[in-house]
Amino acid sequence: MVTSAMLLTLAGCAEEDPRLGNGETQYLGGVYGGQPVSSSAPVDTVSYWDGDGVPGKPSIKITLSEQRAYFYKGGQLVGISQLSTGREGKDTPMGRFKIIQKDPDHASSVYGDYVDGADNVVVPNIDKQVDPKPPGTHYKGAPMPYYMQIAPGFGLHAGYLPGYPASHGCIRMPAFMAENFYRSVDLGTPVEIVP
Repeated sequence: MVTSAMLLTLAGCAEEDPRLGNGETQYLGGVYGGQPVSSSAPVDTVSYWDGDGVPGKPSIKITLSEQRAYFYKGGQLVGISQLSTGREGKDTPMGRFKIIQKDPDHASSVYGDYVDGADNVVVPNIDKQVDPKPPGTHYKGAPMPYYMQIAPGFGLHAGYLPGYPASHGCIRMPAFMAENFYRSVDLGTPVEIVP
């Protein structure tokens, strides 16, 4: 059952980027460790994870100007992730938050594609609230794996990293980093977002 709160949550995450429809990129394109999925994606020389087996309470600090997330356990830095946060007009909110929901297989209920019966994309990168559905198609939400919600409409998840702020407000990171963050946080884990 999809509630209005869930719709608000999902509305902040997807992207309106025409490059998504040209076959060169994909919703989960961008950077996954040292291997770009797309020839236009920047190579990630920033992200690393050393948090396995480190004791202590987790916390996350996100620096918007750096497009980086810093993961701490017991006050010790154990990982850094490159990010893509909210673009101009769809800014990622600043302040102190906590992880309020986790979903490893999350998908947007607002942004995605219209696909045919064989799951072929007919109309890419749509806003379900605005774009009419062509006959014979159905909606398929943009995947947001390892989703960690911090506020209605905002969360951290694996996603496309073009090298600049590009989301509707969510905090995207490489899949391997999103998975490590996801495994290491609990509901209530503090998340601080600074300029």
